[in-house]
Amino acid sequence: QVQLVESGGGLVQAGGSLRLSCAASGIIFSINAMRWYRQAPGKQREWLAGITSGHNTNYANSVKGRFTISRDNAKNTVDLQMNSLKPEDTAVYYCYTFTGGNNYWGQGTQVTVST
Repeated sequence: QVQLVESGGGLVQAGGSLRLSCAASGIIFSINAMRWYRQAPGKQREWLAGITSGHNTNYANSVKGRFTISRDNAKNTVDLQMNSLKPEDTAVYYCYTFTGGNNYWGQGTQVTVST
């Protein structure tokens, strides 16, 4: 059974930093590309960043230069380091992977950025 569990969300002031982590189980983690998304109230889910099995990364323009995605195949985790946070970064953040013909999402972790 595939499980993705996010952690690390919370309340932070504008300009601050948070590090999110997603722990994966039930998959051969090292061969799977992983992604982070977010969804703000009343908005569509937005792709933020992706990392391949070969550690190649790409980012949405909205977070490029502020967020960094990384993975640790020994721990089966994918992290999202978020710096210079803005109030518009407030959202629920989700980890995602596609494997075995199926989409898998974590339960999400809330990030709130105050002014």
